[in-house]
Amino acid sequence: MSVDLFAGFLSGAALIIAIGAQNSFVLRQGIRCEHVLPIVLVCAGADALLIVLGVIGLGALIESAPGVLAVARYGGAAFLLAYGSVAARRALQSKQLTVDVGIGTSLGAAMATCLAFTFLNPHVYLDTVILLGSLANQRAGSARWAFCVGAVTASFVWFFALGYGARLLGPLFGKPVAWRILDSLIALTLTGLGLSLLLEG
Repeated sequence: MSVDLFAGFLSGAALIIAIGAQNSFVLRQGIRCEHVLPIVLVCAGADALLIVLGVIGLGALIESAPGVLAVARYGGAAFLLAYGSVAARRALQSKQLTVDVGIGTSLGAAMATCLAFTFLNPHVYLDTVILLGSLANQRAGSARWAFCVGAVTASFVWFFALGYGARLLGPLFGKPVAWRILDSLIALTLTGLGLSLLLEG
């Protein structure tokens, strides 16, 4: 069982640790030290839910209904392009990029954005529900649930490390130019992801 647990951890980590919209958002919030705990819990909790759904067989259902992924693809592309333009505007307006406790995002707005980044991204369903679900179901009995636990653990470890480790970069991001660079990279990443979803369609 320990082998399956480790395999699940490595598989989950390989799929989760990548430059993407959700990770960029968690990184930015972590640097700002703003709503970090609820954000990392939502991200990791969503992964856990989707991985479990994949293990119990939802992945096969989604594969048989490609229209579901098509809706998620175009909705996700629209959201990524819109948020990418917001990040681009932030990069051009340095007065909005300083770390100021008086200028922040409300918890509700942060949660809504976090949920959108999570559930409007069709790749999250491919990675967690279909791919990790399929890998888990290649194992019999308790071994598939050990794999599931390993993958879920990888998600929690990654998001907590990203969210709370980001604050170590705080002194660097006390300079507006650093925020300009970060938001420029986020804008390019999100726009690229949005365009790639449209091209896939």
